[in-house]
Amino acid sequence: MADYDLAIIGGGLNGVSLARDAAGRGLRVILFEQGDLAGAASSATPRLIHGDLSVLERRGFWRVRRALAERRIWLRIAPHLVRPMRFVIPAHADERPPWLLRGGLFLYDSLASRSGLAPSKTLDITHHPVGNALRRPFGTAFEYSDCVVDDSRLVVLTALDAAERGAAIRTGARCVRADRTETWRLAVVDRGHRRTITARALANASGAWTPLVAETVLRQPQPAMAATQMSQIIVPRLFDSDNVYVFQNNDGRLIFASPFEREFTLIGTLTHDFTGDPAIVAMTGTDVSYLCEAASRYFRERIAPADVVRTVSGVNLRPPSARGGDGTTLFHARRRKAPLLTMFSGDVTTSRLRAERAVTKLTPFYPMSPPWTAGAALPGGDFAWDRFDTEVDHARDRWRFFSEPEAQRLVAAYGSRLPAVLGDAKTRDDLGPAFGPELTGAEVRYLMSREWARFPDDVLWRRSKLGLTMPAADRDALAAFMASAS
Repeated sequence: MADYDLAIIGGGLNGVSLARDAAGRGLRVILFEQGDLAGAASSATPRLIHGDLSVLERRGFWRVRRALAERRIWLRIAPHLVRPMRFVIPAHADERPPWLLRGGLFLYDSLASRSGLAPSKTLDITHHPVGNALRRPFGTAFEYSDCVVDDSRLVVLTALDAAERGAAIRTGARCVRADRTETWRLAVVDRGHRRTITARALANASGAWTPLVAETVLRQPQPAMAATQMSQIIVPRLFDSDNVYVFQNNDGRLIFASPFEREFTLIGTLTHDFTGDPAIVAMTGTDVSYLCEAASRYFRERIAPADVVRTVSGVNLRPPSARGGDGTTLFHARRRKAPLLTMFSGDVTTSRLRAERAVTKLTPFYPMSPPWTAGAALPGGDFAWDRFDTEVDHARDRWRFFSEPEAQRLVAAYGSRLPAVLGDAKTRDDLGPAFGPELTGAEVRYLMSREWARFPDDVLWRRSKLGLTMPAADRDALAAFMASAS
């Protein structure tokens, strides 16, 4: 008998979504991630849960409708991570005409029926607060509803849910060889120790490393794939409103400018073909200048490359002819050979559905429960999406030493599981040492014991974004604290 029903290579969003779905259906699951969860492209997404207006423009009506249905599910099962926001598109005479935008948004509202979110409307931004940050030529704008998401925490909490349903999550573990017979026999280097496990099925969900894993580990042929780099920039906050701006650039691209971690603005996403090692992907000066110029066409305050606080880049794969966010799932099984799933690409919005369909492909091989993830909240998400502010108020009532912004960050990260992080603390001193203005020893211990954090970057850039504001001395203190606690 094999050790596991399903082994998964890769701890990005595709991999952990497979693990969650399969574990909840009763399968014995193990996942191997050579670095940290969400360590690559899954923490470099546009951070959107949406139907994608650009797909609607290409007449992908059914795909938009499917994505909007998933948006409704995400609001229900992850209300702490997924937040509704109003998106604003300033009308520009040189780009899409206003009648086209108005008609497209009317159709978008129709496809998103019963979402509970406010419909689109037309704004005169010469007399509206959302126009304050914009250059004066933009008198009319269109506003509509969509959602933003904390992408890397979505990955971590999906993995946590999988683990609580029985999946084994192994970070710092690299699969170095896989031999295929009626079962898979995997050689794994797990934090320096070599071990062998067997599994009845294997999933290659290693993201940009999918072709390399297929060639060197699985020794299986793969179809041609193209690599795409996604890049964004982070600058000091450019506007006071909580809207997301959607800008039409003069080459037809849509550029988003989103509020980010209270003090910053996230601008992106620029995509283009990529060649090279995905482990060292980085933005070029040309890419940074492009996004600065695109945003400067609209914002009153000009953005220069010198204003950029941090760049964010990741690499995705797609078949050369494919476009869009549904991703690709390949399934290979034949007589006397264990099944192989290969999953790559796809956006955040449809990741749950993508995993559900992939795991369903294994049903002829062993019995399992029916699909379930659409109705089960992620850890901490057992409250209604429109009660987020109420959860923040409850947190401030219980831990009175937190400011409202601090409570908002903590509820957005942990939701109703915040007591497991903070316990019965009555003062800040009860939470242990402080690292920077917000991070405490109690939170770090929780992240290490429950969420697989091993190094400072795991805490500062994936479980949170506190690396944006933490002084260097506090980073050093955090590193020493984690080394002594491990």
